[in-house]
Amino acid sequence: MSKRDYYEVLGVAKDVSGKDLKKAYRRVAMKFHPDRNPGDKEAEEQFKEASEAYEILSDEQKRGAYDQFGHAGVDGQGGMGGGQGFGGGGFSDIFGDVFGDIFGGGGGGGRGRGGPARGSDLRYTLDLDLEDAVKGTTVKIRVPTLVSCKPCDGTGAKSGSKPSSCSTCGGVGQVRMQQGFFSVQQTCPTCRGKGSVISDPCGECHGQGRIEETKTLSVKVPPGVDTGDRIRLSGEGEAGTDGGPTGDLYVQMDVREHKIFQREDKHLHCEVPVSFVDAALGGEIEVPTLDGRVKLKVPAETQTGKLFRLRGKGVKPVRGGSQGDLLCRIVIETPVNLSSKQKELLKEFKASVKGDKHSPKQSNWFEGMKSFFGDMKL
Repeated sequence: MSKRDYYEVLGVAKDVSGKDLKKAYRRVAMKFHPDRNPGDKEAEEQFKEASEAYEILSDEQKRGAYDQFGHAGVDGQGGMGGGQGFGGGGFSDIFGDVFGDIFGGGGGGGRGRGGPARGSDLRYTLDLDLEDAVKGTTVKIRVPTLVSCKPCDGTGAKSGSKPSSCSTCGGVGQVRMQQGFFSVQQTCPTCRGKGSVISDPCGECHGQGRIEETKTLSVKVPPGVDTGDRIRLSGEGEAGTDGGPTGDLYVQMDVREHKIFQREDKHLHCEVPVSFVDAALGGEIEVPTLDGRVKLKVPAETQTGKLFRLRGKGVKPVRGGSQGDLLCRIVIETPVNLSSKQKELLKEFKASVKGDKHSPKQSNWFEGMKSFFGDMKL
């Protein structure tokens, strides 16, 4: 009987990528898998056919020969060709590549026994005031973590004893399981991949080899850090298992909101309230900075929204570069709680400033509004 086109078997186009080819094979193979279709000879044949097609098309050299000469170019090279059946290791390689994540290992030698494992990294969020973030500081933090158990030296076995080789897997950490007509390797359920078991566990850590402990650490925060920046403390994470190295601790910065300043990269922003008298006549006002108060000269006729830049009063970036600036935005403040006399004075003032020359922005705004409504077609 003539063989079907390999691309047709897997339901893919000839320009299919390797990734999509694997997905297609996995879909077909799972559909016709013998374990899902017990006693169905037709399904088993389709499963074998799909496996042969994938073995040829997943190999760049074999695929090229097939594309050029068809089945004649690859006869005897597939896992099913030449009467080889599933021998020669061809199918087991495919199985491990495509189904390894499902069954816990391919047809090869497996991952072996579990050896020393590195401890987990930890993260600690450090809340900082803006002043400390800009100028730098040193703080003490308390971090709960897992440390190596001292009484058993991290082995998990009671002092004077030691772990013994697992009898289920023979110390390799893996066991071979039969899946239909082929076998796969899985993590040993007795020792969970360690290859050893503890018959007399340590009373302190109960055989875990690690205990929970809260450490007090001193963290030096460099000047200029911002929210999201991290400091790595090497070896201050969780202890490893079976003598593995300790993980790291990452201290992540979270800068609190400030009552006066807002930060934007290396620059600081703040709003400065100014009385309408000082804004009209001009004057000198005090402006806060992170280094103390400074004098700011406000010119006469200053309007709300005017920005004044105080150079070098911002933040020195933690990664280097020039120091930022402080940008002060003027906000004209309307007087409140006026006395009768003050109200009369304001009325007299209002009567004295009638005309466009005293309120140019207001005049231009009204002219623009008239023009807008005049252009509208009702």
